[in-house]
Amino acid sequence: MKIITTSLPDVFLIEPKVFGDERGFFFESFNERTWHELTSLDVRFVQHNHSRSQGGVLRGLHYQIQHPQGKLVRVISGEVFDVAVDIRKSSATFGQWFGTYLSAENKSQMWVPPGFAHGFCVTSEIAEFLYLTTDFWAPEYERCIAWNDPDLAISWPMAKEPVVSAKDRQGSAFRDADLFP
Repeated sequence: MKIITTSLPDVFLIEPKVFGDERGFFFESFNERTWHELTSLDVRFVQHNHSRSQGGVLRGLHYQIQHPQGKLVRVISGEVFDVAVDIRKSSATFGQWFGTYLSAENKSQMWVPPGFAHGFCVTSEIAEFLYLTTDFWAPEYERCIAWNDPDLAISWPMAKEPVVSAKDRQGSAFRDADLFP
């Protein structure tokens, strides 16, 4: 696997080594030993989540203010535009975001560390999204920043208004959100 740096130093992409032939393909989506060798991050994944969304759906920007989750995310069907936002006030990249396309075709993954808000929009007809998390879901600490916050000015690749859950429509403005120190 290959680590690709992004404009946010703590967020990176993982490009797996894919072995393919006439039968199909194989790749390791996670190997703890290789992860430690390449990232030097000592993380333990405790939860594995899977979502399926229709085209035009936008989920996010989500995070947990206590029990923050690091997320290793990937797409196994379709394509999404995936976004991580640095919401750590003490960070040199506070308030900045990084976005990239993850798809079943490119097989890339993105590491979203604790202290970041995360969201994605579906750019294909349907997308299935998998993510490993470093802490358990804690709904009492779950927070959401509005996907269309003008201070963040995320360039979502959508031609029309996305389909958003009622909860996500209630997302806080970035300037009013509970943030990390």
